[in-house]
Amino acid sequence: MYHMNEPKFQKIVIALGGNALQSKDSAPTAEAQLEVVKQTCEHIADISAAGYELALVHGNGPQVGRILLASETAKDVVPPMPFDVCGAMSQGYIGYHIQQALRYALARRNLGTPVVSLVTQMVVERSDPAFQNPSKPIGPFYTKEQAEQLSAEKGYIMKEDAGRGYRRVVPSPLPRKIVEIDQIRQLWNHTIAITCGGGGVPVAENMDGTLEGVAAVIDKDFAAELLAEQMDADVLMILTEVEKVAIRWGKPDQENLSHLSLAEAARYVEEGHFAPGSMLPKVQACMRFVRSNPRKKAIITSLDKAIDALEGKTGTLVTFA
Repeated sequence: MYHMNEPKFQKIVIALGGNALQSKDSAPTAEAQLEVVKQTCEHIADISAAGYELALVHGNGPQVGRILLASETAKDVVPPMPFDVCGAMSQGYIGYHIQQALRYALARRNLGTPVVSLVTQMVVERSDPAFQNPSKPIGPFYTKEQAEQLSAEKGYIMKEDAGRGYRRVVPSPLPRKIVEIDQIRQLWNHTIAITCGGGGVPVAENMDGTLEGVAAVIDKDFAAELLAEQMDADVLMILTEVEKVAIRWGKPDQENLSHLSLAEAARYVEEGHFAPGSMLPKVQACMRFVRSNPRKKAIITSLDKAIDALEGKTGTLVTFA
């Protein structure tokens, strides 16, 4: 069992959920996103100011969907961008927003820690079964009628997303290797790196050693887990919309969980308590991390409770036993 008074973790990889980048109550514009990111970075700066070393991984589901939609809409004027290029574009502009806002938030706390965004490639396998079963939501939410129309007109695969509406889904292969991991290691001790954005730009390795972009979106939680493993981080922290993981979500007997052992998490996954494309990959990423090293820990909580969760006051702590 874990103890709430254990000493601070030092090295943290933080995965930022979509609510940390874009509010569902604001317009889906770059300007509105920047305002949300500014608020997010106040919390991240607090974590840095508390003495933790960290790297940031962010999602890009809504953003890459909009970039792709804009590219397709303008296809009669300019050639549409390939899917992997859209992913790289999302890394660039989301990273730019975060590094700008975080630099300001750190300066307000008299911290001069450099912040840099690194366009990151992530190797996937062409044989990954995800390419036969698209499941990763991207872009905006649609009604059932709108989803059916898009499916008929554009051939999109549309799926219901955790009771929030319908979204386009694309393949989501598992990340196998971070191409720029050596550069991330060099940055770690003196820089906050924003890396593996959107899960990383998915690339496949050719026989001659070259890399080739593929049409997919890697789940940012699995990318953050691989980064945490390879950086030997003490904790993987996944920040989302809820303070704690719950079983029987939305039902009268909903139970919020303060702690999950690997065995408990596996049982709840098997019982279907966590929604695909929502809480399921978060729990699975935490399971992979603690399985990789029984001494490591993972935390799932909300952005505004991050410090409290690191201090053992809230959140869901995932441990080996």
